[in-house]
Amino acid sequence: MKRTFTFATLLAAVALLAGACSDSDPAADGAFNDADVGFAQDMIPHHRQAVEMAELAADRSTDPEILSLADEIIAAQDPEIAMMTGWLEQWGEDVPDDMSGMSGMDHGGDMSMPGMMSAKQMSDLVDSTGPEFDRLFLEQMIEHHEGALEMAMSQQSDGEFADAIALAREIEQTQKAEITRMRDLLAS
Repeated sequence: MKRTFTFATLLAAVALLAGACSDSDPAADGAFNDADVGFAQDMIPHHRQAVEMAELAADRSTDPEILSLADEIIAAQDPEIAMMTGWLEQWGEDVPDDMSGMSGMDHGGDMSMPGMMSAKQMSDLVDSTGPEFDRLFLEQMIEHHEGALEMAMSQQSDGEFADAIALAREIEQTQKAEITRMRDLLAS
């Protein structure tokens, strides 16, 4: 009887330890928190504005480096917008309205979001062409990317959803490299 009790106790202890040591990372099972929701809800309009800024380059710049950079920004951020929209829909959370890239920021938009351009800044960019556009585009996109870096780093420290944390890391790496490239273009 004592042997059965000891064996049963041993089995229970092993089962308990196995459960405690398992790979039950909450982020791996799709768990998310308020930081994840806020990241997606803020980064979507942030990305939309970057895409709008980049789309302006086709009609306003003749610099192949600027045009290439703008195309890369659009190619990277459009799919990220779709991905984050999908997360919010899956979580039953509100998806930010498409405010045409935020040029309507003068209509009550959230200017407290890091790196967002004001309506005046967007208007100045829209009204410029050639080298003036190139300079404004680079200066504003650097500021915009720096805001995205702040948001991405916050997500990495506060988020729970693995895919959102991975996206934040990707945004950090990509946009740091783009900032370096844009600073080099400004200096040339």
